[in-house]
Amino acid sequence: MQILDFIKPKDLSRVARLQVLAREIVEGYCSGRHRSPHKGFSVEFKEHRQYVQGDELKNIDWKVFGKSDRLYIRQYEEETNLRCTLLVDQSGSMNYTGTRSVDALSKRDYAVRLSAAFAYLMLGQQDPVGLITFDNRPRREVPQRSRPSHLRPLLEALVADATDRETDLGGVFRKITPKLKRRGLVVIVSDSMGDVASIAKSLAALRANKHEVIFFQLLDPDEVEFPFAGRVQFHDLEHRLGEQTVDAASIRQAYLDRLAEHNADLQEACRRNRVDLIPVTTDQPFVDVLHEYVSARRRVVR
Repeated sequence: MQILDFIKPKDLSRVARLQVLAREIVEGYCSGRHRSPHKGFSVEFKEHRQYVQGDELKNIDWKVFGKSDRLYIRQYEEETNLRCTLLVDQSGSMNYTGTRSVDALSKRDYAVRLSAAFAYLMLGQQDPVGLITFDNRPRREVPQRSRPSHLRPLLEALVADATDRETDLGGVFRKITPKLKRRGLVVIVSDSMGDVASIAKSLAALRANKHEVIFFQLLDPDEVEFPFAGRVQFHDLEHRLGEQTVDAASIRQAYLDRLAEHNADLQEACRRNRVDLIPVTTDQPFVDVLHEYVSARRRVVR
């Protein structure tokens, strides 16, 4: 299994140029970007690491360059890594595929690609990345590692388990939070289908444990616009026997109002807990989504 099975070469080149800059202190200072929260730590030289695009030139060891013709960064005791954990929803509702998604991808397929791109980005910065997939409970877990070869087990876990199980986001996040032993960056990729009050409590718990949280809310354009007409049979992707035939026109406005209310509540929950909420639809190229977010994040950090 290769990364190129999921991301095209032109997309890889764009991802490789990105840098995730932590807006808050989250226990890390990697590639000259993530400042350590530990005051008074020794700043004695510890080791060299290879130069990564975006590193400050002042940290290059030019003596080593003169001897080896390679660029290395001086790393000190106070420098640690920004630890990232991807939480990726693989419940039944993520299997929906509409008519306008990029390359006819389901929400789950899109989530796999977006998550793979984010992992590739973080590993390119030499930041450790881990993964937990979930539906109604945590499923596959991949521990945090920073070596480039770690991308393969991440991908294998992402594609391994498509389910039709339901999920309770708030409940499953409460099960996952104790597993995150060290504070870091938590990236949620989910369609957010769940009780917002429960989700809000779980986000508050993550923030109370000093994690920084990014929430990619992934929806299909059909779910956002409800373009259906006439009598339509809807199938519940999280319950095998859940089917219902309705007149689309008669329920359209009620559905859109309910979705708007749900999204407004989720936005408020994220705002209150200082969580970055990124609405995404599957007709948006995932690399564009990542690129635009990181660019905006850079402007805020600076």
